Amino acid sequence: MHFTTRQDIEAPLDFVDAYLMEFDHFERMAMRRGAEVERTDRLRSPGPGMAWRLRFAYRGKPRRMTVRLEELQPGSLLVYGLESPSLDGQMRVELIALSPRRSRITVMTEVRPRTLAARLLLQSMRLARGRLQRRLDVTAGRLAGLIEERWRAEQRSRG
Repeated sequence: MHFTTRQDIEAPLDFVDAYLMEFDHFERMAMRRGAEVERTDRLRSPGPGMAWRLRFAYRGKPRRMTVRLEELQPGSLLVYGLESPSLDGQMRVELIALSPRRSRITVMTEVRPRTLAARLLLQSMRLARGRLQRRLDVTAGRLAGLIEERWRAEQRSRG
């Protein structure tokens, strides 16, 4: 199952890229939403091989997932591998500079079932595809808004 969303952001590409590389920030965001996040790698600087173990509730059931940074091209691409006992997949985050002060972020996710129960889950998700796509669009819009807010705050503080 594939989902794609695209957001234009009123901030330069290098700023957006730096924001997306603040992995500690995203760990804290997930924890504030009730997920348990554990970093499982020992890398000192951001790069392929970074990994996190997540535990969270989805549809009233506890879920586990491992997220691994598979590819990193600064300023243009982040690719994450997603693994759980019943699903696996990939999330690609592509960045494009539209102008010196405007960027576009495209997030593509693909999820594949590993078990029969996961096939049924994905089938029910297909039936609710429109609602899930809107939720993804809203979430990506919020992320774009957070990046823009931080960019404006940084510009104000510079004078």
